[in-house]
Amino acid sequence: MNKVELDPDSSPAAAFGAFLRTSREARGWTQDEVAEATGYSATHISAVETGRRPPTTRLALRLDLTFGTDGVFKRRAGDVKYSALLEGFPEYVTHERRAVELRLFVLGIVPGLLQTKEYAAAIAAGAVRRGSITPEQADERVKVLASRQAQLRREPSPLVHVVMDESCIRRPVGGPSVMAAQLDHLMDFAELPNTVLQVAPYAIGEDRSFDLPVNVLTLPSRALMSYAESAQQGHLERDSEAVLPVLTSYYQLQALALSQAESVALIRQLRKELP
Repeated sequence: MNKVELDPDSSPAAAFGAFLRTSREARGWTQDEVAEATGYSATHISAVETGRRPPTTRLALRLDLTFGTDGVFKRRAGDVKYSALLEGFPEYVTHERRAVELRLFVLGIVPGLLQTKEYAAAIAAGAVRRGSITPEQADERVKVLASRQAQLRREPSPLVHVVMDESCIRRPVGGPSVMAAQLDHLMDFAELPNTVLQVAPYAIGEDRSFDLPVNVLTLPSRALMSYAESAQQGHLERDSEAVLPVLTSYYQLQALALSQAESVALIRQLRKELP
């Protein structure tokens, strides 16, 4: 069996999973033995260890009893519960790291994978000022984003298709200098050999396929997976058949969007208006 490598810094769920695995292996226990002791299945324990399933308070309490850790697992589970990451997102990130193709649609702000550090920090700082997240959660968001961006530089690199609503490049974020650097970064991104960048103009109107951000992944097995989120909840769809209509809508959106050359020209025009 191939052992899944863990990156504890990628998310609170991954950090919990890494701690569970380290604690288990230090005692020489198998996942089956932990599962039997806690009353869960070995499949469930495996999913928690790899960050694909967040730990519940009930599981954490049983782990503390099993390992004799006096509330350590419960406190770490609390870190996951009150994380700034939406439901389903930590598991999505684990699959994003393996995907051979990524298709992203966003509106309102530049997609995270394409954000500069300063742009990402400005978005997180705005959420802190509104009281939506804590400063610690803001730091977590930026840290997770940096980890995700680093994975795009792996070899072989995944193909990345991005369609941004026109609002993403027109909405000022972080002041003129931050926005200027962000637009420069988008133009650099479009020049990469493994990327396609398109802008969905306002003129599309009601024909725009999506009203919420949507990510579609193609995995090495060619299986499909999608992730969509609202302000309060994320949903990860693992059934390829269920993802196919989403993929069709994405293709329709790409057909209506500006070409990459037209998109870059629009971004360059907006960039000239900034210092």
